[in-house]
Amino acid sequence: MHEESKETLKPEDLNQEDTAINNDVKPEDQSGQENEQADSVQSPSDQEDEREQELVSKIKELEEQLEEKENRYLRLLADFDNFRRRTKLEREADEKYRAQHLITNLLPAIDNFERAMQIEPDNEQTKALLEGVGMVYRSIIEALKTEGAEQIEAVGSEFDPNLHQAVMQAEEDGTEENIVLEEFQKGYILKDRVIRPAMVKVSK
Repeated sequence: MHEESKETLKPEDLNQEDTAINNDVKPEDQSGQENEQADSVQSPSDQEDEREQELVSKIKELEEQLEEKENRYLRLLADFDNFRRRTKLEREADEKYRAQHLITNLLPAIDNFERAMQIEPDNEQTKALLEGVGMVYRSIIEALKTEGAEQIEAVGSEFDPNLHQAVMQAEEDGTEENIVLEEFQKGYILKDRVIRPAMVKVSK
């Protein structure tokens, strides 16, 4: 049998192989590896810049949230002021025109009193009765005045659509146009509010 020949590596041979491997690595490859490692590690200055940008962004976000909340608060405050002002005006109007509902309900009765007073009495008994009706009527009118309600002036005055309701027009000699000639139903005003316009005939 033949014995296989074995080569024995000497230390100087290993040194030669390491030298050959090291020689295969080019200087530019080593420089690239070093640059990659340098890029992967941020300098303290870069970290500070990034942190500063994050803080600026957060501050801007908080400022926007604060502005939104301030605007919402101002809107709510304005709504509350409007509500309070409107409530005050409504309360003042209720106080000012508190008698309107009662007066409106009394107007048909007052109209009946006026129609009754236009009757020509044919005897003393009827005359006395009409005098009593007139006294009651005048008492009611005075009570209305104490509440701020008055009858609207109509006959002879210029037609005012805010105060008068024209239901008829007619020509009359010697009378200018748009003058109230006749009143069919009295109108009433409560302070500065018309609660019923006068029903009238107007010249044309």
